[in-house]
Amino acid sequence: MKLGIVGLPNVGKSTLFNAITNAGAESANYPFCTIEPNVGMVSVPDSRLDKLAEMYDPDKFTPAIIEFVDIAGLVKGASKGEGLGNKFLANIREVDAIVHVVRCFESTEIIHVEGEIGPGRDIETINLELIFSDIDILERRIDRSSKLAKGDKKYLGEVEFLKELKAFLEEGNSARAFPFTPEQQELIAQTPLLSNKPIIYAANLSEADFVNKIDTNPYYQQVCEIARAERSKVLPICAKIEEEVSDMEKEEKLMFLADLGLTESGLDRLIKECYELLGLISFLTAGKQEVRAWTITKGTKAPQAAGKIHTDFERGFIRAEIVSYDDLMACGTMAAAKEKGLVRLEGKEYVMQDGDIVVFRFNV
Repeated sequence: MKLGIVGLPNVGKSTLFNAITNAGAESANYPFCTIEPNVGMVSVPDSRLDKLAEMYDPDKFTPAIIEFVDIAGLVKGASKGEGLGNKFLANIREVDAIVHVVRCFESTEIIHVEGEIGPGRDIETINLELIFSDIDILERRIDRSSKLAKGDKKYLGEVEFLKELKAFLEEGNSARAFPFTPEQQELIAQTPLLSNKPIIYAANLSEADFVNKIDTNPYYQQVCEIARAERSKVLPICAKIEEEVSDMEKEEKLMFLADLGLTESGLDRLIKECYELLGLISFLTAGKQEVRAWTITKGTKAPQAAGKIHTDFERGFIRAEIVSYDDLMACGTMAAAKEKGLVRLEGKEYVMQDGDIVVFRFNV
């Protein structure tokens, strides 16, 4: 999973990126501090994997990985190449989902690029640049499909749909808010639109507001209202707190968070939200050689999950031996789970479930 962290200059984007990845990206109080995208790899926290490691004492421990990309700050006119616009748009095309950091705190020490705090305006600034880029793409596709329709009437419906979508975007709406039918969703998948990418708005709050009064922060409420309208997600977060806990040992971090009334870090909450946003789950493999988490989309069948490990596993798939994580933990050992009949043999039509512990049998 590749997530792009975006936001206007000086909203806390690079501070948050540094905190959650410990990548040491430069962060300073002036625009365009981030020019080339910084990349940080983060292990996905999974207590199930930790328990399996205790059980098997493996030679190798491999959690799932998320790649965070800190993309350059954006200004008006990016879709026309102003500022670092072309670079921004090129980088954002490559990510699976967007984490849009929106400033929801006042500070006389940190200069806002627009001179004052305005989450609605900030969100609109970035969304409009994505929308303008998408309109250009749609215009080219409409032109191409219109030419094809002269020789094949089946393209007439496509042209009508694309024009309807273009008009929707021209009203300032993101493509992700468009009420696509399944057929239209399949059609537009051939033209990946930036404003159709899944997005989480990371509402960056002051420490005081984050801990004590999230719901009374008017800036946060603005973000929530916008997200509801386009069926997106909002994650309240405090980049300053994340920065403080980023270098702490696990026990110290838990104590610090507990003192603030928190049970998990912003990174943990962000990862959970992103998995849900993208419809992802994890299946697990466990043994002395390795304990590992594998990320797949919900609805993936066993042979395709096997292909995540190796293409030969999918090509020569015979069956999957599966036990749920909860059943294995309740039994204590794989042998006990087998004795109780909790290890199942599943075929090609089995749909993988989150937390399945699996051994694939194959022959090539």
